[in-house]
Amino acid sequence: MEIRSFLAFELPPEIMGVISNASGDMKNTFLNVRWVKPGNIHLTMVFMGNVSQEDLKPIGQAAADVCLGYGPFNVSLNGTGVFGSRRNPRVLWVRLNGDLERMSRFRDELQKNLEPFGIKQERRRFKPHLTFGRFRKGAGTGSRLGELLERYKDLTSPTCVLNELVLFKSDLKPGGAVYTRLNVWPLTGFD
Repeated sequence: MEIRSFLAFELPPEIMGVISNASGDMKNTFLNVRWVKPGNIHLTMVFMGNVSQEDLKPIGQAAADVCLGYGPFNVSLNGTGVFGSRRNPRVLWVRLNGDLERMSRFRDELQKNLEPFGIKQERRRFKPHLTFGRFRKGAGTGSRLGELLERYKDLTSPTCVLNELVLFKSDLKPGGAVYTRLNVWPLTGFD
């Protein structure tokens, strides 16, 4: 049996509070967006896709080995943006500030350790972000997108610590994705 899964960091309450407030406000912009429920917003390190259940234990060991070499990451929110262009946006996201170079090395090492399990490596440079919503195909944004990006260009939060990596199972349901924590590994290194 296969499980759709990913490795990510859950967000601390201080960041989640800012996200919940901003997300609720953004939904009132009438943009043609599939909004991510605030409780489902997390910082994805590696989307693994479908993995066999018998691979979960060795995948967990591979992830745990990487976590042993890294200490916690400091992060904060730092404005909004889109993937794609303003004329043809695909994803509305919030940028992060903090230990991004170290986090990028962490992600690369995770991917390297997961390669033996057939998990496809992301070749693009790591750009830590939180996905707020995905634009529907052909979504005309007009001036509303520009107004939203201007309004939230200075969205910030207190600096918080991410100190444990989580393995999530993702079940796609008609009402949206449902995420279940399957395992967790603390960042215990002194890098």
